[in-house]
Amino acid sequence: MVLTGNQIDLFEASIPRLKAIAYRLLGSASDAEDAVQDTFLRWQSADVDRIEVPEAWLTKVLTNLCLNQLTSARARRETYVGQWLPEPLLAGDPMLGPADTVEQRESVSFAVLALMERLSPNERVVYVLREAFGYPHRRIAEILDITEASGQQIFHRAKKHIADGRTRTEIDEAAARRIVDEFLTAATSGRTEPLVRLLTADAVAIGDGGGKVPARTRPFEGAVAVAKFMRSLFTPNQAARNLLGGTAEIHVSYANGLPALVVTVDGRVIGVMCLEITADGIAAFRNQANPDKLERATRQWAATDHGEPVLRIN
Repeated sequence: MVLTGNQIDLFEASIPRLKAIAYRLLGSASDAEDAVQDTFLRWQSADVDRIEVPEAWLTKVLTNLCLNQLTSARARRETYVGQWLPEPLLAGDPMLGPADTVEQRESVSFAVLALMERLSPNERVVYVLREAFGYPHRRIAEILDITEASGQQIFHRAKKHIADGRTRTEIDEAAARRIVDEFLTAATSGRTEPLVRLLTADAVAIGDGGGKVPARTRPFEGAVAVAKFMRSLFTPNQAARNLLGGTAEIHVSYANGLPALVVTVDGRVIGVMCLEITADGIAAFRNQANPDKLERATRQWAATDHGEPVLRIN
């Protein structure tokens, strides 16, 4: 079917919302792009004139495509090398979607995206559509072909799983930046004790190298273990120089709504480390170093003004 200009415009107007939904469901910007493109192909072949509510139709098609991907992704991640973390989205990326409420901001954070890996595909869909996009339970039920009561039960179950896995906290931007600066000072001091004081007792450090770059297959756990790792990470040594292949520049930025350290070499993003900061200290470091998951970040980094680095590692 040949789409009219209005029908193409209608789809294009839906793209930001569709991409934001797909990213939260899949944790991958490239997979989200593919899902939206497949949705367009189905829109193109549909009898669009007979679709009463295009937004609902598009969301249902996209959701079904994502459900299929989630099922296959679970199998792929069983053989994934090391820890799996989402593809990071830097501040300003339109795929981050709405960020007006605490729930919307949290739904795209590394912490919640990682927790959503524990949910069933249906739980993930219901949680994302309800918590991040405010879809009424009736519409979610129609999208998933379930009863409204079942959808509500799935939502409460998913929300409990997420709540059990983390403590909600909001730290204002100025306070977060102050803590990040304190962390960098402590990490480059060569001593462990200042770092330990900034961390929660149960702090963790997780890295995703995807088998492409060295990354520990199990997280560092506990303030002392994490502090020792961070001290070594920010202490220049020949092994680090060989691995980096040049001078690494570290910038303080935001990724997925959280304070982040963006590490670049010759303008290429080689790492995005998100810091989960709570009222008790830094609770988690999640570092994405898999080059396959940093291509979008590198493109965005090259297109934005990010100022001078706060630290260089030669």
